[in-house]
Amino acid sequence: MAQFTNQATLSYGNTVTNSNVAVGEILEVLSATKTAINATYGQDDNITYIVSILNSGSSAFNNLTITDNLGTYTFGTGTLTPLDYTDGTLRYYVNGVLQPSPIVTTTANSLTVSGITVPANGNAILVYEVSTNGFAPLGIDGEITNQAAISGMGVTPVSVEETVNAETRPNLSITKSISPVPVAEGETVTYTFLIQNTGNTPLVATDNAIITDLFDPILTNVQVIFNGTPWSEGTEYNYNQTTGFFETVPSNITVPAATYTQDPITGVISITPGTSTLIVTGTI
Repeated sequence: MAQFTNQATLSYGNTVTNSNVAVGEILEVLSATKTAINATYGQDDNITYIVSILNSGSSAFNNLTITDNLGTYTFGTGTLTPLDYTDGTLRYYVNGVLQPSPIVTTTANSLTVSGITVPANGNAILVYEVSTNGFAPLGIDGEITNQAAISGMGVTPVSVEETVNAETRPNLSITKSISPVPVAEGETVTYTFLIQNTGNTPLVATDNAIITDLFDPILTNVQVIFNGTPWSEGTEYNYNQTTGFFETVPSNITVPAATYTQDPITGVISITPGTSTLIVTGTI
């Protein structure tokens, strides 16, 4: 409850006297919550938010405005905004019934939705999607705290927020190259597998990652090197010279975590992936 005070002044002749200070309370009947459907976020990821507004009073609130700061945070002497509103995604419900789209305005660091009505003893729900951009923290302790403020005539402003953490897992990609090209029959060919991790967590032995391939044409005299260290068949990999099927043994593939660097001037976060290299050579 919000308190307010009031004092009157009585003037007569050259005399002024003040009344006592009367104290009142405003019963705040408008409340709100903000929830992210996503438990975590990653690079260039989408997050869906739900803002739920409840009116427990006997009168409707009309023409309310919701302002979302899109996770804006302080950086140096300025601010950065790690989220972008995804155009056309906002849905507006009153007492569970989908309504025509309200007025949506976006700037570089905010989303504003105006023209919201919350009926007496009813509710309004807004659902919308945002995407992470180059200012979204991606490190192991990264998080985005997103705030929304609800305001309007006769309304005690209501502020709600939700924090979503950066996902903590490896995020792998793999590319394969062949050398030399072309290669003559009976000569040695080299397959290079580059594994990159843009996640903030390393790929470790207990993740039991494996690489499989079906070499066609079939290779003979196979040799395997992982991150500069020769591997032994049956211990780190298996290869079938009849079918050409190659498979690494689980727990041998590891990849370090990525590193993240935030430009001290622009605030843009750059990613240097962690890498591992598997090299397979053989005769075709």
